[in-house]
Amino acid sequence: MDNRTNTIAGWILAGFASALGLSIVSSMWLHSGEPEKPGYPIQGVEEASGDTGAAAVEPIANRLAKADPAKGAEVFKKCQTCHTINQGGANGQGPNLYATVGEPIAQGKNGFDFSSALKSVGGTWTFDALDKWLTSPRKFANGTKMTFAGLSDPMDRADVIAYLNAQGSNLPLPAPEAAPAAAGAAPANAAEPASENAAEANVTSSTNVLDQAKPAPGAPSVDPNAAKEASKGEK
Repeated sequence: MDNRTNTIAGWILAGFASALGLSIVSSMWLHSGEPEKPGYPIQGVEEASGDTGAAAVEPIANRLAKADPAKGAEVFKKCQTCHTINQGGANGQGPNLYATVGEPIAQGKNGFDFSSALKSVGGTWTFDALDKWLTSPRKFANGTKMTFAGLSDPMDRADVIAYLNAQGSNLPLPAPEAAPAAAGAAPANAAEPASENAAEANVTSSTNVLDQAKPAPGAPSVDPNAAKEASKGEK
């Protein structure tokens, strides 16, 4: 009986030793590192990026010039869970948004309970303010009760703002901004000063030549008396 028990115990110990050895070998061959992008992406949430060379976003005035309110109506469907936009519509989890463009920020809306964070921003809902708000409500008003992460697509924001403006505000759109000149580009009239200076130099040079060609005072060609005096001296 003792021999059988010892045999069983030996097989158990051998099994543990084999398992430990396999674990050590597998850990040497298999590397468990952190994933490049942990977790799962959430739609609508902008990822932080350290790329400073990212293309600059067009000014809202330029995007509004080519915005489509009909497309904005489609994008606005994401907001209908919390907001109504019809005239006289009731407030929900968020305020009614009829005639919002141009209104004071966090005021009115039939007594809607705005967060103190949004109230502290002040000002009015300009096109630019709405663009910043829709980019990231939390960055625009840190501590806002708005849970929406924002719209990462600049044209989606422009389309929505154009749609909002058409719902009771109808403010004139801002004039598009001129595109900045390319770095290192010479102005169109850069060569003009040089040509003007050259012409001026030519005129000055011609004047000097004429001045130098003038006979000296007292010359016979200038002073007739000088010629007479010269002829007397020769006699």
